[in-house]
Amino acid sequence: MNETLDITITKADQSRLTVTDFSQLPFGKVFSDHMFIAEYEDGAWTNLQVLPYGPIPMSPAISALHYGQAIFEGMKAYRQADGNISVFRADKNFERFNKSAQRMAMPAIPEDIFRQGIAALIDIDKNWVPNQDGYSLYIRPVMFATDPYLGVRASDKYTFALLTTPTGPYYSKALKVKIETEFTRADEGGVGYAKTAGNYARSLHPFAEALKEGFDQLIWTDAVSHEFIEEAGTANLIFVIDGKLVTPSIRSTVLDGVTRDTIIQLAKKAGIEVEERRVSVKEVIEGIENGKLTDAFAAGTAATVTPIGEISYEGKLHTLTDPATRTISAGIAKTLNDIRYGLAPDEFGWNWIV
Repeated sequence: MNETLDITITKADQSRLTVTDFSQLPFGKVFSDHMFIAEYEDGAWTNLQVLPYGPIPMSPAISALHYGQAIFEGMKAYRQADGNISVFRADKNFERFNKSAQRMAMPAIPEDIFRQGIAALIDIDKNWVPNQDGYSLYIRPVMFATDPYLGVRASDKYTFALLTTPTGPYYSKALKVKIETEFTRADEGGVGYAKTAGNYARSLHPFAEALKEGFDQLIWTDAVSHEFIEEAGTANLIFVIDGKLVTPSIRSTVLDGVTRDTIIQLAKKAGIEVEERRVSVKEVIEGIENGKLTDAFAAGTAATVTPIGEISYEGKLHTLTDPATRTISAGIAKTLNDIRYGLAPDEFGWNWIV
């Protein structure tokens, strides 16, 4: 890390910790006392500050609202067994954030601002990091264009912010999902691999329709033929077929998931064969029917490792094996959690103690 940055800190007059029920933490709805802000103008990042969480004044003409220049990340901090606070795989989230920025014609955020901003924010709000098993402090880095200009071009001004929210498990049960064959999440040459706001906006209508039908999530397929599985929108997808871990390969329409990469490395270390390739809908459905597909799960920062219990395709519901019998995903999930909470050696150097 470079030299220590000059970060102005303004503390909240009163903490909301005493009125927060840590046994009831719906994802993304309870925010800690402070946030980190940096502003980009004239080619430089300036005005670094930690300040009380709350509204930010802005013009209704800012570019982000009209032309969609907005990106974000999702990462977590964990209260480890020895009391230390660790941010998991921050380097990967930093790399992907700037990859998204490049695709969206936005400036890169320097690593020292990214890391020191996180460290300063967690230091002042360290009591917001939960100590319950399965809980964490979710960290949301976000950047958006702030030029008050109604013209189609890249903005000259941007705001980078860090928000934190204590959270419990994102999903509480095995998922019932639907393979989507009408709408598409991403297309070749587009921005599917970037964590940009528009990717998620275009998924909201089909997701709402799926919820009405009783599904928890969608499985997105390729935009050309709808023959190949891509991801679940909020997470990557991983299957166990013939004892091998099989996951759709990374491409311009599939997010390079940090949890996905973590699981692949843990599986290989455990001696499990891994295949990163195109995965067809036909292969998945036939695998369920003939018993070769023994596990399917969503993998993401929010979802962690969440089993898929039922998959619907063309109106027919296919039931997978009981999640309680799935030794491969359960074993990987336990190893992953033990590393994040400091209960097992961090052989990969993934934990950043802040």
